[in-house]
Amino acid sequence: MPPVARLGYLKTMSLFRLLRLPLDALAVAGGARSFADNAVLGSDALNRRGLHAGRVALAERAAELRRALMRGATAEDRAAFERDGILVKQDYLPSERFARLRAELLETPLRAREYLQGDALNRLIPLSPTVLTKLPETAALLAAPEWRVLLRHVTSSRTPPILFVQTIFSQAVPAQPDPQTAMHSDTFYPSMKAWLYLTDVALEDGPFVYVSGSHRSTPARLAWERAKSIGWREADPLTRRGSLRITASELEALGLPPARPYPVPANTLVIADTHGFHARATSARPSVRVAIFAQGRGSPFIPLPLPSPRALLGGREVDLAWKLTDALATRGWAYQYWQRVGEVRAGDPPVTLD
Repeated sequence: MPPVARLGYLKTMSLFRLLRLPLDALAVAGGARSFADNAVLGSDALNRRGLHAGRVALAERAAELRRALMRGATAEDRAAFERDGILVKQDYLPSERFARLRAELLETPLRAREYLQGDALNRLIPLSPTVLTKLPETAALLAAPEWRVLLRHVTSSRTPPILFVQTIFSQAVPAQPDPQTAMHSDTFYPSMKAWLYLTDVALEDGPFVYVSGSHRSTPARLAWERAKSIGWREADPLTRRGSLRITASELEALGLPPARPYPVPANTLVIADTHGFHARATSARPSVRVAIFAQGRGSPFIPLPLPSPRALLGGREVDLAWKLTDALATRGWAYQYWQRVGEVRAGDPPVTLD
């Protein structure tokens, strides 16, 4: 399809994109983030007038209101998160309980999928309600009020997070670096990723990296967001789709500190607002890490901490989405990046590389 330079230049649109314009406009009120796939979000004319930067500022304000209405997080955790945008809790579980949890997740074969991105292979095991019936220690952790309170606070939403057992095989193949090693923001509004690590992650293994305080929409950050929303056509593919990449010199120009790596021992919980700038550091050696992985995004502009309609799926959204993509892929209408590998243990060697 031809690119859309401005909304005013409707002649450059294909008929399909022109007919889709009302849907693109409606998507502005939700979590849509791609400049390239939405003629309204990608409009230079509107972004010069502050459309994208305004969405960023409004979404942060809505998240602040939601967090103020939710209770449970301690004053210490609230203050640390407000300051840094990240919480790190070592020795999260009592040692005996963590040993049982770790053994359960590393020794139980479960249905998994794998995706090779750059030189890293990512394995995911969705923790659906059906799977959790086989994992009593894991189910108890995910139902614990302490776990839910922290994740809800960072997400600023009561919508349950999407849950996996995640295994990352760094330097799995000779290839270009994993794009997740580039410093970036996941989306324009506050969102959450969390890892309870079942294995140690040393500095040489490419740990999670975060820029403290980068979750806040300062005037400098909003000006940078505006500039990115106007120059997106010259950017990398992931920025064009709303996951904005940033360089070290740009971080310095925004008055932000250097990115900090978080090498951690097993039994450490890391929770971050991934609107803030983050990455997975480049690994200096082949390595394997396993974690319980949670991902949460609420409705960006609703000021009340209400569950989104996704909560009605009861934790089955990943299975349903993958099955739908599988069905479309068999007809040539989509591409399924996540390949089924059958039942494996979380730490087993990659299957798709055999």
